[in-house]
Amino acid sequence: MGPEESMQIQSNLGSTIAMAFDECVENPAPYEYVKKSAEMTTRWLVRCRDELARLNALEATLNKNQILFGINQGGVYKDLRIEHMKSISELDLPGYAVGGLAVGEATEVMYEVLDYIVDEMPVNKPRYLMGVGTPSNLIEAVARGIDMFDCVMPSRNARHGTVYTWQGVTNLKNHRYMKDDLPLDSECDCPTCRNFSRAYIRHLFKAEEFLSGRLAVVHNLYFYNTLMERIREAIDEGTFAQFRAKYSQLLSQKRE
Repeated sequence: MGPEESMQIQSNLGSTIAMAFDECVENPAPYEYVKKSAEMTTRWLVRCRDELARLNALEATLNKNQILFGINQGGVYKDLRIEHMKSISELDLPGYAVGGLAVGEATEVMYEVLDYIVDEMPVNKPRYLMGVGTPSNLIEAVARGIDMFDCVMPSRNARHGTVYTWQGVTNLKNHRYMKDDLPLDSECDCPTCRNFSRAYIRHLFKAEEFLSGRLAVVHNLYFYNTLMERIREAIDEGTFAQFRAKYSQLLSQKRE
């Protein structure tokens, strides 16, 4: 599959946003390889832009207003990241993503990349961090200027019994919850927390009932959405610094 085929598939899906075809290299990777990869990703982006414009002009296209986001690559090399971001910014796309992070490097390295690359991103376009992350990651990325996220973590981890709460991370399979009649999170009003106890959901996990994962997924997705709502409210109210100081570390701690 190439850039054109990628655009055709996304056009057929009719999503609001189409993501450019790129190469996501592992971290770390050799400098020269990453340099050539980023240059290729730029060439592919031009082809994606042209193909999506062609598709959006067709009468039978499902979503003629589909927009394209470019993806910044460059591994963990500052000069390559900045050079690539500057080159794709010249295309004046509707939005830009930071890709190639959370693929094996330490969290501190990811933050270091964000510290300098966000300053190179257009200030009037959405900034999207791909494949991230934990609640703490979201708070820290927002603090650095990121607007949008996607990640399998809340649903994938939920299916294995890990849930996120305003008191920290909980492993529902822990023996201590066997007779615990409290909800997963006393501060949460999701359908799971309103109707089921920790003990019951733990029992479902131990019995290997599929409902266990469904209930945990509902809670985690609700928690993530609520987290982003509270982040936006804190920004609007000018209290994000206090919110970050209170929750960034707390939400990453294990509540056992």
